[in-house]
Amino acid sequence: MSAASEPQVVTRFAPSPTGYLHIGGGRTALFNWLYARGRGGKFLLRIEDTDRERSTPEATAAILKGLTWLGLDWDGEVVSQFERRDRHAEVAHEMLARGTAYKCFSTQEEIAAFRAAKEAEGASYAVFLSPWRDADPTGYPDAPYVIRMRAPRTGETVIVDEVQGRVVIKNETLDDMIVLRSDGTPTYMLAVVVDDHDMGVTHVIRGDDHLNNAARQQMVYDAMGWRIPVWAHIPLIHGPDGKKLSKRHGATGIEEYQAMGYPAAGMRNYLTRLGWAQGDAEIFSTEEAVQMFDLKGIGRAPARLNFKKLENTCGHHIAMMDNAALLHELEGYLAAAAQPALTPAQHDRVANALPAVKDRAKTFPDLIEKLQFSLISRPVVADPLAAATLDSVSRGILRELTPRLQNASWTKEALEPILADAAAAHGIGFGKLAAPLRAAIAGKTVTPSVYDMMLVIGRDETVARLTDAAQ
Repeated sequence: MSAASEPQVVTRFAPSPTGYLHIGGGRTALFNWLYARGRGGKFLLRIEDTDRERSTPEATAAILKGLTWLGLDWDGEVVSQFERRDRHAEVAHEMLARGTAYKCFSTQEEIAAFRAAKEAEGASYAVFLSPWRDADPTGYPDAPYVIRMRAPRTGETVIVDEVQGRVVIKNETLDDMIVLRSDGTPTYMLAVVVDDHDMGVTHVIRGDDHLNNAARQQMVYDAMGWRIPVWAHIPLIHGPDGKKLSKRHGATGIEEYQAMGYPAAGMRNYLTRLGWAQGDAEIFSTEEAVQMFDLKGIGRAPARLNFKKLENTCGHHIAMMDNAALLHELEGYLAAAAQPALTPAQHDRVANALPAVKDRAKTFPDLIEKLQFSLISRPVVADPLAAATLDSVSRGILRELTPRLQNASWTKEALEPILADAAAAHGIGFGKLAAPLRAAIAGKTVTPSVYDMMLVIGRDETVARLTDAAQ
């Protein structure tokens, strides 16, 4: 088949709404999104909500919110797997008519007895061999039944995987899996395949914990004569200690990372590099990631979460981000972290301050700390270290400065000689003068540049803060 006749790439993300969007799920969604967007394809979203007892609308909302925050837009409507149960059952009955599936009337007690007998013979695990597989339909009882796949008993099933390579599974280890329960509800294995086929999914990119499922699901494709998608099973994410990621490693839900103050662009960059690589590329924009991402760059070993590297990556993106976009996401962080929203006056000051501080912050809490001088109101209360710099001599210098500042042009070029002259007149270097200036303006000893702060808060506020401190 020529490249021109290949179908449009269609990927999907199919989470279960039984809890938050795990960071591993977020990366799986990202890989699917990048692969589709980089090839002019579609990225679809399906909520696998067939577990009615554990699925909740709140979990579904959290998944959608997490994907939206990550910037992963999907095509078309969100598909509910549960609402498609009639279609799943229809396919099960079609396989029955084709002879690729059969009715099984075995009871749970009979299945348990079969396994117990095999265990008594020394078998660690026994594939259930249904006596109904080749039974004459005329002898069917009037009793509840399940529909089972007619799995091959000999030979091998081969999974050709873009990440894992060629995976061979002996058919003798595959059972005649149930596709339709006795109450008429479909099993997960059937529903997934039917949905992927009907949605036109060409590439199934998911965690490698689903690799064994692929062999069983491939049987459904074969039974229906459907085209098998491209498989790509990606390794899971482990904690820094190399063990399976869990709550003991810290945050695991995507929404927690937003509330912790990581920017979405930085999170996308970091998750893209978590288990995938192309050359020496470390820091890149989302547009660059879309162009670069492929399946060949995905490694087979589990990726390890590294919070220091995450912070460094996010720091690059905060510095690179457009100021208006950065302010918008900063406000989103404040809402997610349940912190007070910016007042109109704070909003304006922060907008002016961002260019001066954003290249030194790695997270939004870090950025907020550097923005404090623009967020606080008079009177500025200095912390103990800063207050210690406001002795009688330095307060006297501040008193001398204020009239000169009131008449100065408010540019760095105009302010620099005024502050330098004040320091020289008292026989001190500018560094000695900067300490009380920082204390007066920000109440701290570690702040952005004194000139940057003065330019951001303006002449009147600067003079007022210096006057307060001098008194």
